[in-house]
Amino acid sequence: MGISAAVAQMPAGLLLVDKPAGITSHDVVARVRRIFNTRKVGHAGTLDPMATGVLVLGINSGTRLLGHLTTSHKTYLGTIRLGAASSTDDREGELGPLTRTSDLQADEIEAALEELRGEILQRPSSVSAIKIDGRRAYARVRDGQVVDIPERSVTVFNLEVVHMDSHGDFLDIEVNVMVSSGTYIRAIARDLGVALGVGGHLTALRRTSVGAFGQEVANDLGLLESAADPWVHTLSLAQVATLTWPIFDMGVDQSAAVRMGQRISWPDECAQPVIALIDHQGILAAIAQRVDESCAYIAVFPSGAQSPSTL
Repeated sequence: MGISAAVAQMPAGLLLVDKPAGITSHDVVARVRRIFNTRKVGHAGTLDPMATGVLVLGINSGTRLLGHLTTSHKTYLGTIRLGAASSTDDREGELGPLTRTSDLQADEIEAALEELRGEILQRPSSVSAIKIDGRRAYARVRDGQVVDIPERSVTVFNLEVVHMDSHGDFLDIEVNVMVSSGTYIRAIARDLGVALGVGGHLTALRRTSVGAFGQEVANDLGLLESAADPWVHTLSLAQVATLTWPIFDMGVDQSAAVRMGQRISWPDECAQPVIALIDHQGILAAIAQRVDESCAYIAVFPSGAQSPSTL
């Protein structure tokens, strides 16, 4: 659990970027590495090139929070086009045969949507980033292989129609969606088309939030690249922890013990199984889970370059 002195002095934080369309999530990571002059940048969940919206990035020791944020629920605004399936389940693929949608009724569409709400079994797109025997599914498909990705349990907390609009034989349905991590919105589009017998694919997607982090605080990449001090646009680790977990404010002795990797007693007032420990200076010290009556550390963070939470 030891952290080198050099790493301990590196600035750390979380950055929310509003990803533009037409670039990959890895492209965003590469640009952020240049902006902050560090190799240690990662993200908490891929957005496809055509998608826009909230991409959560960790910088330096902030990357250690990302694995815990990927389990957060996510919200999206998407457009499902009924009338044809796609080889990729989105507008980037080849369209199959066209099917008229003019006979579809609103109650018929709502009944099909209802079957896609709640805890469901979903088969991810064959061109997803899921690894199969060490290789991404999309890479295998690109090489001409047929992939069979098993269904997985996901939860669709909300799936509501915002607007419907006809375009010739197509019917576009704009939807607001809240889902568990690992849910594919283009698979929802595909499955809605299958249920209605007309085919369906995703034509637009915007991620509006990841957990507590919404699009209103996401940063424009171009503005970040021209900023005199890009660090002012980041969230401190303590801010992130405060928005994500229950927190426990420690005294001086407890703070010192945690920094040394020693267990402290679980706070009586904390009923949740995972908490964030904030030291006496307002800096994130650790993420902890309850084991018996003490704190077992999921992750411990250096104090050297963190700034206190302003929340």
